Amino acid sequence: MNATSLLQEIVAVAREDFGSPQHVWQLAIVVLALVAGGLFSRAVQRRVAARVQAQSSRPAERLDLLQFSIDGFRRLAFPISSIAVLVVGGLAMRVAGLVRSTADVQFLRLAFTLLMALAAIRLLVYVLHRSFPRSSWIGTFERAIGIAIWVLAALHVTGVLGDVVAALEGVHVPIGAASQVSLWDLIVGAISVVLTLLVSMWIGSVIEARLMGAKSLAPNSRVVLSRLARALLVLVAVLIALSLVGIDLTVLSVFGGALGVGLGLGLQRIASNYVSGFIILFDRSLSIGDMITVDKYYGAVTQINTRYTVIKALDGTETIVPNEMLVSAPVVNHSYTDRKVRLAVKVSVSYVTDLDLALGVLIEAARAHPRVLADPEPGAFVTGFGADGIDLEVGFWIRDPEEGTLGVRSEISRSLLRRFREEKIEIPFPQRDVRISGFPAQPDRGGPGPERRAA
Repeated sequence: MNATSLLQEIVAVAREDFGSPQHVWQLAIVVLALVAGGLFSRAVQRRVAARVQAQSSRPAERLDLLQFSIDGFRRLAFPISSIAVLVVGGLAMRVAGLVRSTADVQFLRLAFTLLMALAAIRLLVYVLHRSFPRSSWIGTFERAIGIAIWVLAALHVTGVLGDVVAALEGVHVPIGAASQVSLWDLIVGAISVVLTLLVSMWIGSVIEARLMGAKSLAPNSRVVLSRLARALLVLVAVLIALSLVGIDLTVLSVFGGALGVGLGLGLQRIASNYVSGFIILFDRSLSIGDMITVDKYYGAVTQINTRYTVIKALDGTETIVPNEMLVSAPVVNHSYTDRKVRLAVKVSVSYVTDLDLALGVLIEAARAHPRVLADPEPGAFVTGFGADGIDLEVGFWIRDPEEGTLGVRSEISRSLLRRFREEKIEIPFPQRDVRISGFPAQPDRGGPGPERRAA
């Protein structure tokens, strides 16, 4: 018996003998099945989370296989348990003599068909999500995709889809002066655009992964090629989708003109940021990992996107800088041609110190640090004569400024303090002689005089 006749049977039942015991029992079993399926699904979700956490110490491959199995079971828990209750309820009704054949359980058959479709769709979408791990959009929209497919399947099963399509085709939307498109065509076009866009995004992510793995290409070249590939794929996907649904592409000239006006009036800065992003990627003035200073921001370049660049400071904070600023404002690239950076530690010693010994200690302390480069070698210098001591400085070079500079200077300063104590080298502190002149004499009040009080 096909779906259309099943729907007709249900409509006939609703009109004639809806209140008969067998139909009331069927509705009760359907409600019970849905409630039992919901409760069982919640219990399964709690057990699944506990099982995955308990097995987190397993190898990655075995844990991934386990998670695939129990996640799939979690998605099927509701429809499968509801179907089991429906089957048991139908058998119970037949044993009790309320029905004589499967033709008499129209409500149970309809619920069974819809739940089977839900189980199959959930399983299919989940398998697709696991089969294409780079397509993160499948996981993000997994629930929405499953609901949309199930609604279409439900309309088809109940035989309503044809009537819905006919009604939508009867509604026309004017586009331009002389062309009209039905509402069904617009919906099909939107679905086609979304599907082709998702496919193009998945292909773009695969291409990007391949490009990022190509060690022979410069980092900027990989980013440029991946961005261009994605933009091209999106454009081709939209054109293909519109052509498939029969929409004349000449109508896009109207939207193109509107877009041009928008760029000229309100989107100048956004367009400038996109153009600046491609300029940065093409001229290679900045690369991923460069240490730069722009305006008041200093840090490592972690991302170069088409609209903005992310600068990660040494304290972990990230700044999103518009690309236009990196093109129009002065940028200090501390690792443009050479990643080596010079650091310095300053210290003062007393005037009685042996300068040759002190300068030697400075150089030894810098050389002993593992991050300090041997070429160029550290150097120690006398930088001035202060009011309290002689000012010295040790300069040294490191190759990894993105790892931070404060730690290097702190460890070398501690080493210097320890060596100075071993070598009896004094680090002076301010000393001042205060003389008070013209102090007025105090009248004698019978007490001890100034000399006696001082004593």
